[in-house]
Amino acid sequence: MIRIIIADDHMLFRVGLRQMLHSFAGIEVVQEATNAAEALAAANAGGAELIIMDLTMPGASGTSLIEQIRRAQPGLPILVLSMHDEPGTVRRALQAGASGYITKGSSPDTLFTAVTRVGAGERFIDPSVAASLAFDAAAPAGGAAHQSLSPREWEVLRLIAQGVMLNQIAELLHLSPKTVTTHKTHLMEKLGIGNNADLIRYAIEHRLFD
Repeated sequence: MIRIIIADDHMLFRVGLRQMLHSFAGIEVVQEATNAAEALAAANAGGAELIIMDLTMPGASGTSLIEQIRRAQPGLPILVLSMHDEPGTVRRALQAGASGYITKGSSPDTLFTAVTRVGAGERFIDPSVAASLAFDAAAPAGGAAHQSLSPREWEVLRLIAQGVMLNQIAELLHLSPKTVTTHKTHLMEKLGIGNNADLIRYAIEHRLFD
């Protein structure tokens, strides 16, 4: 039996995912979380062999949450289930410590394969996402500007785009306000953006958060 935590802030999606997982033999959903804090608490509570998590939830989610779970529960595999399929996003999640990555457009068969393999301690990437990663790695330099952001810059960008103040970002990411300001400065330089309004517009146009 693979006992699973679902972490996603959309209730209807959680309900559908739970029903689908329960239709698979040998799989049970034991806890659900609606934000980053609840996801970390559920992971620390024990009793699960796998956490399936979205990248964009309220709080310090994304790569920051993956890193926190990996530090607190290094033996708990993380399977990302996200609407985002950009190679840079996938790569950052895997670098942060995720053991698998599939998209919300994946088939039930892909979900089952991912859960069983990641739950058994293996790694798994949605085949279509893996193909995009391979082509991206082979492509000439270029692409969207945000692909050059570091995992921490990416997380700061996501939170700024959601309207979170810098001092709150510092608390959420366990960083000093000065460090957060430095990350903001660097990411805005990389994106060629000079103010928060343009930063939010950029994030919306590139669907960097849901």
